[in-house]
Amino acid sequence: MPNDVQAVQPSNEIIQEEGKYKSIVWNHFKRKRVDEKDKAECNYCKKLLVRGSNYGTKHLHDHVKICPRRKFQDIRDMNQKILARDQNKVDSMAGVNAYNFDQNVSRNELARMIILHEYPLSIVDHIGFRKYSTSLQPLFRMVSRNTIKKDILSIYEKEREKSKHEIDKNQDRISITTDMWTSQNKKRGFMVVTAHFIDGLWRLQSRVMRFIYVPSPHTKEVLSSVLLDTLLEWNIDRKLSTVTMDNCSTNDAVIKIILDKLQRSALIMRGSMLHMRCAAHVLNLIVQDGLDVIGSCIEKVRESVGFWTASTKRRQKFEETARQAHVECTKELALDCKTRWNSTYLMLSIAIKYQNVFYRLNICESSYKCIPTEEEWEMASNICERLAVFHKVIELFSGTSYPIANLFFPKVCEIKIALNSWFTSANNVIRSMAFKMLEKFDCYWNVIHGVMAVATILDPRYKIELLEYYFPIIYGDEADNEIQRIIDICYEMIRDYSSGRIGREGTRGPCVGEDPQVDDSLMDFERYLSQKKRGGNIKLELDHYLEDDLMPRTVDFDILAWWKSNGPKYPTLQRIARDILAIPVSTVASESSFSTSGRLLSPHRSKLHQKTVEALMCAQNWLWAKINGKLNLLV
Repeated sequence: MPNDVQAVQPSNEIIQEEGKYKSIVWNHFKRKRVDEKDKAECNYCKKLLVRGSNYGTKHLHDHVKICPRRKFQDIRDMNQKILARDQNKVDSMAGVNAYNFDQNVSRNELARMIILHEYPLSIVDHIGFRKYSTSLQPLFRMVSRNTIKKDILSIYEKEREKSKHEIDKNQDRISITTDMWTSQNKKRGFMVVTAHFIDGLWRLQSRVMRFIYVPSPHTKEVLSSVLLDTLLEWNIDRKLSTVTMDNCSTNDAVIKIILDKLQRSALIMRGSMLHMRCAAHVLNLIVQDGLDVIGSCIEKVRESVGFWTASTKRRQKFEETARQAHVECTKELALDCKTRWNSTYLMLSIAIKYQNVFYRLNICESSYKCIPTEEEWEMASNICERLAVFHKVIELFSGTSYPIANLFFPKVCEIKIALNSWFTSANNVIRSMAFKMLEKFDCYWNVIHGVMAVATILDPRYKIELLEYYFPIIYGDEADNEIQRIIDICYEMIRDYSSGRIGREGTRGPCVGEDPQVDDSLMDFERYLSQKKRGGNIKLELDHYLEDDLMPRTVDFDILAWWKSNGPKYPTLQRIARDILAIPVSTVASESSFSTSGRLLSPHRSKLHQKTVEALMCAQNWLWAKINGKLNLLV
């Protein structure tokens, strides 16, 4: 080829110039000489743009923003410097830090977000979410629905192993609550099994162990089998304290089967305290029984409320009349739901305040013909006053994330006293209501009030004095016998704990006389001396605790912190307190406490496979516990 032809071929020489180009835009371009002209070559799309002091860098910045290939380029190896803000500090200053994008980390955080906030798995297909994710990090490759499901199952497996380890290393007793959930679309039943215990730092902990699909029919054999399998899988069959369940005959049969399968000697009081009936569920059943008796008395109020809330025009007329009557109440009328007794209570409590408004409207509105009589208003007021006692107790559940026996016992006593007083009412309807409610209440009280009374004695603010105050009112002449029965239970528990019969991890302690150096012919004598010595020490510890002054009943009193610091003084009682105070009295969340309708899965989770549902529900519980700082951030 002639030399003159070679001279006109373009030159693509890369120019290496240091110190002259300081703009950050040169991280995205290479400087080149092309056809004797200065060019800037894009690192991503290889497009050539002019460069030089006469052109500036604005057009280069503009190209970087719109470069079609930049968002697909992996720039992790460029060790690019970016402005990174510390997201954990509100007032943190932005600084330049090295940042390396990691696709796997972002995938993991996306899966955790879906678990924590119950987002549908289909969110990864939503165009709005995809665009939002791209705006935050163009390099992130959005995953498919199947891939995110695999990521969720992977998180579930890892967190389950951590949870099993935490429960396994806990040497004290575990209390269990179990409840049934229902999916909204297919009406499938799920059993949730939750463990409750006090950890090494004396903090109340709860852990969802299983959220398992239970095929119909939900017989006692099926339910007991699922529960026993869970106990064995998580290795707590010999560390079991109590099982809190709804109050129904099927659950009674389930507990009987479990007691027959487990080793009774490894249980507290040989299993006599194993079954705890859900207090919230029982209270709901009690109120429902009472409302069945007095349903006709509140029907007129319900009809009146329904009439004046049936249309916007009627509601406006009611509000205008209320203003004219100078009614101070600003709450709106609301028709109740018959399966939610608290809504009946709220309906009555509001309607009673507008009694004069209903009378006025009866005069000026000819179509309003269902106004209650004065006697019916008086009955509604009496009913509302009595339902308030139960409403306050349920509010205690709503305001307490973990309602335990020592908090609930005084409220149960107040309900018992109230029902006894209603039974002597001069009003036949109130007496009938009280009879039905007492009948249901006694089924609950006679079975579990022993556990709650022991928990109360272990509360240094109450001890035996609270029983001495309530029991004479409840039992009359039999109060002393009932108090002594509770004290005997305390002594029996202390004997079991101090003797080693109920040891840590539910193991049976060594029997007296098993030492090979002891003369076998005096084995019974050695056992007698040991029991006599232990009996004196036991009595001394419990009596010393009961004789000490009560602690002040302050709002911020921390009973767990008190027992943590007083362990050296009362070592056996401390172990008992650690097990008893971990027992929850309710299985349901606050929003379900008023209802018999059960707990429901959200619609988008109801459509998933049962294994995926279990992974989502369990992992959500564990991840939130980690965020909330429970279990040493390992929940």
